[in-house]
Amino acid sequence: MIGEEGDAAADDGPAGDPPVVVKVGGAKAVDPAGAVGDVAHLAANGRPVVVVHGGSTVVDETLERLGIEPEYVESASGVTGRFTDAETMEAFAMAMAGKLNTELTARLRSAGVDAVGLSGVDGGLLAGPRKSAVRVVEDGKRKIRRGDHSGKIESVNADLLAGLLADGYTPVVSPPMAGDEGDGEVTAVNADADRAAAAVAGALDADLVLLTDVAGVYADPDDPETRIDAAATPTELAAVEDAAEGFMGKKVMAAKEALEGGSGRVVIADANVRDPVVAALGGEGTTVERSALGGDADEPGAVEHDGGETA
Repeated sequence: MIGEEGDAAADDGPAGDPPVVVKVGGAKAVDPAGAVGDVAHLAANGRPVVVVHGGSTVVDETLERLGIEPEYVESASGVTGRFTDAETMEAFAMAMAGKLNTELTARLRSAGVDAVGLSGVDGGLLAGPRKSAVRVVEDGKRKIRRGDHSGKIESVNADLLAGLLADGYTPVVSPPMAGDEGDGEVTAVNADADRAAAAVAGALDADLVLLTDVAGVYADPDDPETRIDAAATPTELAAVEDAAEGFMGKKVMAAKEALEGGSGRVVIADANVRDPVVAALGGEGTTVERSALGGDADEPGAVEHDGGETA
């Protein structure tokens, strides 16, 4: 469950359309050009948009230039994530909040978007407890790794985002998040960008578009012809979860978290097609509706989801 600061919510766009959160992937195979054009189009037509970006490839490249070997670990729940020690955290902040956020904000402004770059630390935008120790699986054995700089997002400063959107700005958000050390101190820590986007979408009751380098979730991960177009019931959502492997598993996890938080629908779609965001909102990709949660799905925050062991 993601808490919100205050009772702010972004105003709906034209014809009552909810805001849109667009997550732009950080993989080298993802070209942001189409997303930038679509964000400009949506913003020009009055639909509030928040952009959240990742940057795993650039983080790894930054680490390599600094002579640091990137390290990924498997959590006890089977999710693969980055282990972020102190040195890695420095490179992470340089790449994400420094290089990538600035470049994407500049690119959006060049397209006519009044974009404002923010990290999760700014204004306590994304906040939660720091996890300095994580449970991992190494050689089939469960172990505790200490010295990690990661966190679980438990609150979103929706007031900050809603205020910017109301004034016509397009926030461009990236990790790191504000990690609570428990003694009043705040440390910048790693947070997964897909799940950050999910937290923002839930807090704003926004549609979420997760752009990646494939066309959606495939029933057969090796066959694009088996794309699952939609999930509107718990049974259909279970089929999506069963089909999601590797990096896609984390995106489906993020989709559930967004819906549990208040998002009406989530679309996992291809970033590299023409007009990728508009296409996703029009039905391309794999769309997961809030009804797929079943039960109390109409009550945002009714389902609490474990944040996992790694970010």
